[in-house]
Amino acid sequence: MPKGKPNKRYTGEFKQMVIETMHREKLSHKEVERQFEITSHSCVPNWERIYLTEGAEGLYEERRGRSSKGRPTQMPKKVEEDLLAEVQRLRAENAYLKKLKALVLEEERQSRRRK
Repeated sequence: MPKGKPNKRYTGEFKQMVIETMHREKLSHKEVERQFEITSHSCVPNWERIYLTEGAEGLYEERRGRSSKGRPTQMPKKVEEDLLAEVQRLRAENAYLKKLKALVLEEERQSRRRK
């Protein structure tokens, strides 16, 4: 059984209309919340921040849950190419050393048999 009231979700069009009305009519956050019956006090400031930094299209993105604090999702192309080249070089070096070790061991076995 669900507890409490589910969170209300607003469409991108609604968010854009709220922010543009706020800017056009020079309303405060509280006035806009009252006018559009928005119960959360943090929604409008968050929407305004997104609108000012990313533009209107930023309001249409679904932003739920915690954001990732891990490694960046996209690396610069040059860095990625350099890392891939290094991995290939290290793999080739590793294969060469394995073959060299096998040759050295084979020579030691043959020299023991000769004695």
